[in-house]
Amino acid sequence: MVSSWREFWDRDNPIYVNDRHKARHYAGLAEEIAALVPHPGAAVLDHGCGEALSADRIAAACGRLHLCEASPRQRAALAARYADRPGIAVLAPDEVAALPEASLDLVVANSLAQYLTPLELDACLATWRRTLRPGGRLILADVIPPQLGAAADAAALLAFARRDGFLLAALLGLARTVVSDYRSLRQHLGLTRYGEAKILAKLTDAGFAAERMPRNLGHNQGRMAFVATV
Repeated sequence: MVSSWREFWDRDNPIYVNDRHKARHYAGLAEEIAALVPHPGAAVLDHGCGEALSADRIAAACGRLHLCEASPRQRAALAARYADRPGIAVLAPDEVAALPEASLDLVVANSLAQYLTPLELDACLATWRRTLRPGGRLILADVIPPQLGAAADAAALLAFARRDGFLLAALLGLARTVVSDYRSLRQHLGLTRYGEAKILAKLTDAGFAAERMPRNLGHNQGRMAFVATV
């Protein structure tokens, strides 16, 4: 069994039940992020971007798109996928930390906070605060509240699958997940959870003016999203 979330994401895993699920997830997320881009020349960071299959949609809405992924395997795949897109740069987390001060207009960190310790999130917040321009925004999304359990996540996935035409695959995928190391890791390592007041306080302490967004990014509306402004 893998020993960390970073190791888990650096190899094949059962998170997506089939190719349609993966494609619809990334396409929908890219549309939502593109709609948040403040102007066509904006510099955008998608931190914890995963496979970012539809990142070209975000890149078309901004001037420069940075894709940050901790997994070396995923970074190599991203670099190959977008090799012919000069407006897209693929970065490791330490390269994000080295970005110039006040060089970004928008940072999106979707489905990332739950895989970081509170101290790791604090370090990211400090980096994002430093690299955002005055008036720039951080979108911290897919934050898991303390009361939300695996059953609620499964119900949200099934509703998404029913709408987008992969319900049978989702049912089979959930059955596979029960015996996968994702379930074991979720029990062993846990997922970092935050109540609304706690994450707002953390954002405020990091120097942001923050509020909860009306909707989360993605399909799971049991989770939360926050907008934080420099």
